[in-house]
Amino acid sequence: MVAAIASALTLGAAEAQAPANVRVALVIGNAAYAAAPLTNAVNDSRAIGRALRDLGFQVIEVNDASKDQMASAIEAAKHALDGKYGIAMFYYAGHGMQLDWRNYLIPVDAKLQKPQDVLQQTVDVDAVMAAFKAAKTRMSILVLDACRDNPFASTSSGKGLAPVDAPPGTFLAYATAPGNVALDGSGASGHGLYTQYLLEELKMPKARIEDVFKRVRINVRKQSGGLQIPWESTSLEEDFSFGNETATIVARPVVPPETLEGQEKQKIEFEAEKVDWNRIRESANPNDYFAYMTAHPNGYMSEQAQFRLDQLQKPVVAVQPKKGEGAALKSGARRFELGDELEYERDDRIAFKKISIKMKVTAADDKYVTFNTGVVWDQMGSVIKDRFGTRDPGLLTAPADLEVGKKWRSAFEIVLPDGGKWHSFWDSRAVGLEEIAVPAGRFMAFKVERAGLAVRVSGQGFSQRGGTLWIDPKTMYVVRNDMWFTDGAGRRTLDETTSLVSSKQVAR
Repeated sequence: MVAAIASALTLGAAEAQAPANVRVALVIGNAAYAAAPLTNAVNDSRAIGRALRDLGFQVIEVNDASKDQMASAIEAAKHALDGKYGIAMFYYAGHGMQLDWRNYLIPVDAKLQKPQDVLQQTVDVDAVMAAFKAAKTRMSILVLDACRDNPFASTSSGKGLAPVDAPPGTFLAYATAPGNVALDGSGASGHGLYTQYLLEELKMPKARIEDVFKRVRINVRKQSGGLQIPWESTSLEEDFSFGNETATIVARPVVPPETLEGQEKQKIEFEAEKVDWNRIRESANPNDYFAYMTAHPNGYMSEQAQFRLDQLQKPVVAVQPKKGEGAALKSGARRFELGDELEYERDDRIAFKKISIKMKVTAADDKYVTFNTGVVWDQMGSVIKDRFGTRDPGLLTAPADLEVGKKWRSAFEIVLPDGGKWHSFWDSRAVGLEEIAVPAGRFMAFKVERAGLAVRVSGQGFSQRGGTLWIDPKTMYVVRNDMWFTDGAGRRTLDETTSLVSSKQVAR
């Protein structure tokens, strides 16, 4: 074992890369447990190791490791990364568990009979992240296929792994949703279900990391019939792809683009995707939405597709809430019913006036919601029709589901009251969960930062926009919306805050 680690380090020194392109992967597969051996964990780790070597990673690989061997491998990876501002990846296949909101990886020599044994005989996932941080890595990627049902359940505080927010600069992926267990796969397949699809995605090395893992999630969910749904948490500020060694990380561009060339490219991309969306948007076949999301994992209508899929095929598993959080409203659940009431106050800082908006749902089905004011939303709360015009598919405010770090994009075509047509593009990110006070009360809400651009469909002209939303996870209602628009000359054309004054839901 020591010789293998030393060999990996020597190889890394001989194949030194430019500092920004140093990429080191620590790969561990544990299968030879005395009490509950696993069929595919070592097969998985070896295959991932080969795939990452082919992609230019220096790989430190250990299998069927004791705690001391795992600790030595972590130290070796830290040494290989130390001070090189590189990219660190950790892949683990084997048994794992949670205890008091921390996650632990179980060596093959562990003999766990009481909770105290966990602290002494296992490896804390936080120790891996701490080692990467101490090495001053630019980016860390952790993939944990460690949610298999294990023989040490009596020493844990819950099933599977506990949900945690990814630390800064980290992408964290679980084989299945927190609080659930994954499938080890069959001997015939040679791989666990999750790693099987991850290996397929690594064959497309130029794909963005978020797209890679979204497609893995879609395929695993479909193949397992919803019994296993992978989960990710990210705090990455830059784009990353597993291939293309000279440009593995690129600064995230200013989105949406302000150049005419960039705007035209974005319009063409949106219109092409919208053709695919229009083809399936009325479908009642879940497979149509699986196919759409596979083709457009980070598409403009992917959140709507996720929501509709969850209506048609409710997930079997539920994500364990994070420490201190209550259960959030599930994706696909109807957010509005006939008789629901909402009251908002809009503070217009350009016109210097406040407006009270009282809305009552007069019609609602699985797709659309109509209010007494004539405003039309969809069941996600996306604005279809209001004072500004009619939108297709709708101004997305709250996505299908939410967690800190989630990023999504959306777009729509709007027809203004004067007949003018614009394309509007938005990039959104949930930057935190915080308490906020509005007239309706105090809410522990997700804070969402947004940036956007509206581009005239015919002719030239654009308008920048941006703002911040606060979304209550229990209802997925927007409790506060700060929004601003500027015209092409940079003049502020809208600057307002809309706050929830009251809400009333009929009995569900």
